Amino acid sequence: MTSPRQLDLPTGYTDLLEGLKQDVRAARTTALRIINTQLIELYWSIGAAVRAQQQAQGWGSRVIKRLSEDLRAEFPDMTGLSPRNIQYMTTFAGAWAEGPIAQQGVAQLPWGHVTILLDKLKDQTSRDRYAAAAVEHGWSRNVLLNMIMNRTLERTGAAPSNFVQRLVGPGTELAHQIAKDPYSFEFLGLSGEVAERDLENALTTRITETLRELGPGFSFVGRQVHFDVDGDDFYVDLLFFHIEQSRYVVIELKTGKFQPEYAGKLNFYVALVDDVLRRDHHNETIGILICGTKNDRSVRYSLGRSTSPMAVAAYTYDKLPAAEQQALPDESHLTAALDWAASIDE
Repeated sequence: MTSPRQLDLPTGYTDLLEGLKQDVRAARTTALRIINTQLIELYWSIGAAVRAQQQAQGWGSRVIKRLSEDLRAEFPDMTGLSPRNIQYMTTFAGAWAEGPIAQQGVAQLPWGHVTILLDKLKDQTSRDRYAAAAVEHGWSRNVLLNMIMNRTLERTGAAPSNFVQRLVGPGTELAHQIAKDPYSFEFLGLSGEVAERDLENALTTRITETLRELGPGFSFVGRQVHFDVDGDDFYVDLLFFHIEQSRYVVIELKTGKFQPEYAGKLNFYVALVDDVLRRDHHNETIGILICGTKNDRSVRYSLGRSTSPMAVAAYTYDKLPAAEQQALPDESHLTAALDWAASIDE
């Protein structure tokens, strides 16, 4: 007797099977997303109702505890009705007070992501930005936490550059989002002074973490990428390709303070990559110089006459001892200080 696995399959069977598999996966993903959104809507509505009673009648923790007990008695198979979680719900409803919540980006995130946004960010604009980024890039809960603690979005687009002057078209604004300032290389576990080659080695050895710090869309091309210019040898420290923006990104590393001549060298490398590797369907190559320290005014003078689109950023990799970290101001104070400084600079 012929088993089902031994049948001669008709023409088109394999294509049909693959198509059905994709349909099932898509349907399951959609179903999970709908279920998650409904749960977020439920938590928001519970939080809004409790918050209204807190404001009207001064409900305290004892009432919320009793409410939790009664709800869990009625729905014993349902998790997430603890007093602590109900308090999260009220905070959630207060943070995103404008409904309907289903139409906001945060409704597409799992509840664990939402609690991180509530715990780690006090500014609502920052919560919305990180929520939108987490949805767009599919960040896991741990990645979201890492991005918040490293102030990733606050650093994105902050590096001094000449992109506005040297790039043309709608990609100009997107190019700004490639360069951060400063870059955080704490994951390397380095301290003190290191040689540029050692820093380069460490970044490429930990390429997964490096790509995460650079941001979404980066693909690693190579290190010490060789170019022969009529017998003269040149080596680009790190070369990446940004898939979403379809452009090469040249990164040069300097462990010391920025010097104007560094911009000239990077300008040369960007022009070289643009001429040798770039294809007609690619956008312009950009360069990012990452150095130990910099004087922003010197950077702007240096970039002003450069012919290639470039940015200059600093980096950090020293991780402070726990006692010193505790002595630092909290995130809300830092954010306020940075906002104040930016307003004065403008």
